[in-house]
Amino acid sequence: MEERKIRVAITHGDTNGVGYEVILKAFADPAMFELCTPVIYGSPKIAAYHRKALNLDTNFSIINNMDEAREGRLNMLACFDDDVKVELGQPSKEAGQAALKALDRAMADFRKGLYDVLVTAPINKATIQSPGFQFPGHTEYIETSVGDGQKALMILMNENLRVALVTTHLPIKDVARAITKEAIIEKAIIFHLSLKRDFRISNPRIAVLSLNPHAGDDGVLGSEEKEIIKPAIDELSEKGIQAFGPYPADGFFGTATYNHFDGVLAMYHDQGLAPFKTIALDTGVNYTAGLPIIRTSPDHGTAFDIAGQNKAEENSMRQAIYTAIDVFRNRQNYDEPLQNPLPKLFHEKREDGDKARFNVFKPNKKTEEQS
Repeated sequence: MEERKIRVAITHGDTNGVGYEVILKAFADPAMFELCTPVIYGSPKIAAYHRKALNLDTNFSIINNMDEAREGRLNMLACFDDDVKVELGQPSKEAGQAALKALDRAMADFRKGLYDVLVTAPINKATIQSPGFQFPGHTEYIETSVGDGQKALMILMNENLRVALVTTHLPIKDVARAITKEAIIEKAIIFHLSLKRDFRISNPRIAVLSLNPHAGDDGVLGSEEKEIIKPAIDELSEKGIQAFGPYPADGFFGTATYNHFDGVLAMYHDQGLAPFKTIALDTGVNYTAGLPIIRTSPDHGTAFDIAGQNKAEENSMRQAIYTAIDVFRNRQNYDEPLQNPLPKLFHEKREDGDKARFNVFKPNKKTEEQS
């Protein structure tokens, strides 16, 4: 019996941005349906508006719940009936609330086990704010909604580079006091496990960046490296995690030292993501590690400046879908041997007074007599 394809839930994001454009362009390629069964969480009316405005011809089938999703086609799950005014390129509270309705439905369906992985189109962090969404971004919202107490880790990645963040959506003035030994160790442990489980790297090497210019210049430009970051790296090494540094970010990226590591742990958002996006161009993916849910997103934003102009590149969205599928399969392969572990070894003393020995089963009376 043929297994069903991986179900990929895709939230439509801000309805005035490029979310629908990159989704519809990604699934204009029929080969995508060989990999997965996609389900857009959004609005058929809004999708049709975007499709017409962009002169695209990607078809979709409207469904009302996940049970109606079918393989070989782009499924559109209607998350609300409200008429939402589309103003391409313009931020609006209406568009933000349309994004939230799709997200809320996707979270509810994940809790019911109705899909395998989630891909989120970009939101506008200002317009989505409401009593139901008081978070700085997707990562924190998803962690609270379906994290089951586990902590999320933001990783920006492509085929050759993975950059994780100790702090994410924080104002620069708050970053230094958020950099603690405990925070670095917590994020590095999540990163280490993700590299092993989600990306199947058996013994990952993690580079840890400094906070201050020139790694503090031995205390002249700051003491965080000596007092916080280096002690955290030493403790990680004691735990068997290969962590190295701290490295000054400018020289580290400028000399492509990242090529010698499986992952890079940056201290704050722009320190890691500005060089990453320069290097990754349109191949980058935002991956949320550490949670029960597998969630990815394109590494770009709503791109209001080009919304509705048919200029948005879909490659990052396509890479986000590929990554989510790969992680799902990697987790299955990693977890499978752990589902049925070997029975524990135990000591059993022989009746003949011989020394204790290891057994994985208790011998019956007949085997004892034969011995």
